[in-house]
Amino acid sequence: MAYDLITMGRIGVDLYPLQTGVPLPQVTSFGKFLGGSASNVAVAAARLGRRTAVITRTGDDPFGTYLHEALQGFGVDDRWVTPVPGLPTPVTFCEIFPPDDFPLYFYRQPKAPDLEIDAHELDLDAIRDARIFWVTGTGLSEEPSRTATLAALAHRAKSGTTVFDLDWRPMFWKDTAGSGPDAARPFYAEALKHTTVAVGNLDEVEVATGVREPHAAARALLDAGVEVAVVKQGPKGVLAVNSKGDRAEVPPLPVNVLNGLGAGDAFGGSLCHGLLEGWDLEKIMRHANAAGAIVASRLECSSAMPTPDEIEAAIAAGAVK
Repeated sequence: MAYDLITMGRIGVDLYPLQTGVPLPQVTSFGKFLGGSASNVAVAAARLGRRTAVITRTGDDPFGTYLHEALQGFGVDDRWVTPVPGLPTPVTFCEIFPPDDFPLYFYRQPKAPDLEIDAHELDLDAIRDARIFWVTGTGLSEEPSRTATLAALAHRAKSGTTVFDLDWRPMFWKDTAGSGPDAARPFYAEALKHTTVAVGNLDEVEVATGVREPHAAARALLDAGVEVAVVKQGPKGVLAVNSKGDRAEVPPLPVNVLNGLGAGDAFGGSLCHGLLEGWDLEKIMRHANAAGAIVASRLECSSAMPTPDEIEAAIAAGAVK
């Protein structure tokens, strides 16, 4: 049976402070959680009842074992999560200063195993058969992951729904000739040729298209060949436009933010769920906004992903209670 969703990209261990408003030098206790955007999106969709799997790599170490156990516990198929001898499983710390300051500290040296995904090891038939295939901008940042990501997209050839999470993190582009968005943009352009849905915030759509104004950026993404462009506008909410001319601009759901770091991944899992359900753009965006808001009200990311009932309750209430 084909998967509802296969994601490909980052995985790691999130070590989040159990104290808020405290800088890392003074934090005394941490919680350990599965992390990494592609992995979290698979978890979020699984929480909504979808059959999901993730393609990624870990270190051959106890943290790698933990991530396998966590994925299995969340109902995500881990058959394509393989170890890389000699590289440690990545660890990410954050600081939590609600409502809008959550600095991240990535420990991905000397290289993250998830950037060692190799094109020759991909199950291309499974990728092509999945109802949704999800890739990220980070997967384009280094070889061999870059070639593997583009090979998977080319083989899939827009069968089903292919989502490109623009996911711009400049610190991961250290091996690319030049620096900054100009160095990344050609790889983003190549990925967009094989994409049906593109999703990103204002910084990310600017990297992909050179345009920052939301409506113009959405149009530029459609002109690049996608069928649905989703532009996250922060406090202004989210804009979605499709190639048929449909448009939805949905404000954020009111929430007391505790930790905003997992909200985008919850949004992504819900976006996939809505696409699979065949909902219209506005319903998809309202559902995804609510999912993201719920996770923003919680400390952790993966284990905070909401259930369908929690999302419906938040939508009905008009806020996250």
